[in-house]
Parts: sequence; C-alpha cells; structure tokens
Amino acid sequence: LLWRTLPGRPTRILEAGCGTGNFALKLAKAFRCPIDVADLAGEGLRYARANGLRRMVQADIQALPIAGDQYDCVLSLDVLIHLEPGTESAAVAELARVTRPGGMVMIRAAALDALRSRHSEFTHERQRFTKARLVRLARENGLEPVRCTYLNSLLLPVALLRFRVWEPLMRAPVDSGVKPMAGWLNVSLGWILGLERAWVERGWNLPLGQTVVMLARKEK
Repeated sequence: LLWRTLPGRPTRILEAGCGTGNFALKLAKAFRCPIDVADLAGEGLRYARANGLRRMVQADIQALPIAGDQYDCVLSLDVLIHLEPGTESAAVAELARVTRPGGMVMIRAAALDALRSRHSEFTHERQRFTKARLVRLARENGLEPVRCTYLNSLLLPVALLRFRVWEPLMRAPVDSGVKPMAGWLNVSLGWILGLERAWVERGWNLPLGQTVVMLARKEK
C-alpha cells in the first residue's frame, strides 16, 4: 500500500514509534535512503541500534525534537492507540509538522472498540479508531487523506467471536496472545492475509476490519 502510493522515491523517511526498528530496516532496504526513527522507550531504541539503525532520537510523538518540513514520508504504526484519548490530535499535528509540503504521512491503528480484548489490556491500549475518525484527525491537522481502508477484514467474524464471546465466557486473563501456532493454521492465515493484500493493492478499500490504515498528503 505504501510503496504504490508514494509519489516517487522518498529521500528521507521518519518512523515515529519504531519499537525495535524491524520495519524501519525494511524501509531502508526498500528505498535505500536515510531512515530516522523515534521512540519513547529507550529499550526499543537499544534493540534498533543493535540491529544496525543509527539515526534515532528518544522522544514523545506528541513533542518531536525535530525541525519542521524535514521528511518526504513519516510513518506512525500502532502508536496512537497507546495515547490518552484527547491527545491524539497533538501527535498527528507533530507528524504533519515534520513532513515536507507535498510529503506523505502514513498512520496505522487498531480499529473498532468492539474488538478490544485481553491482548489490548496487556499492551496498554487506550483507544481504537474508525476510518471516519482517522480521516477527520488528518484534515484537522493540515493533511489531506489520499487513501484510507480497513485491513484484517476476512477474519473479523472470528475476532468478534473470540473477543466478545469466548474470552468473557472463559474469563480469560490479560495475556499477550502470542503463542506457538500449528503449521497448517499459520499457512491458512497467511493465505487469507495474502488475499486481502492483493485486493488492497488493486485499489479496493475494505469496509470493516481489525485495523485501519491511512495515507495522507501534507498540503502545500
């Protein structure tokens, strides 16, 4: 989705909320341009440095110590959901501020309050988003959405059954949800996600899903 929408090859990219830096390394390999990363957690940045990233800053996404109009592309993946409700607009304003006019901002977030789970509690998730809410946030902060779609759609009925029926019924404890998976199940899930990816790459926007992703351009 990102690769197909960017207007040409970026010359400088920022991932705000990079975690351990794995995705930033993929970006560096794909675009062969400087990748800057920022994260609030020093531990994540230490992993990122060990993995080979060097251009980094420890900072809150709501107050980036970076001059304005610096990047062709700014990404924030699964970060807004951890902010206190009401503070997400300040974060989006910061993402827009450090983006060059005409540059792109990509935001991904967990979607739909009905899908909150024990895993959500484990990861300290504070809020979820809808497509309409994400688009509104962008426009309020000087960004014009180019593409916004839900993802992880085909498995939505399974997720609803698990999170709204099975976990409450079993009184499941707060848990990471990360466990070994049977090989056949892993292959099946991979095939389903691959099908969705093909649809999205062909320009289809999915009407509902467990995740929402938006690409928006900074107005000149």
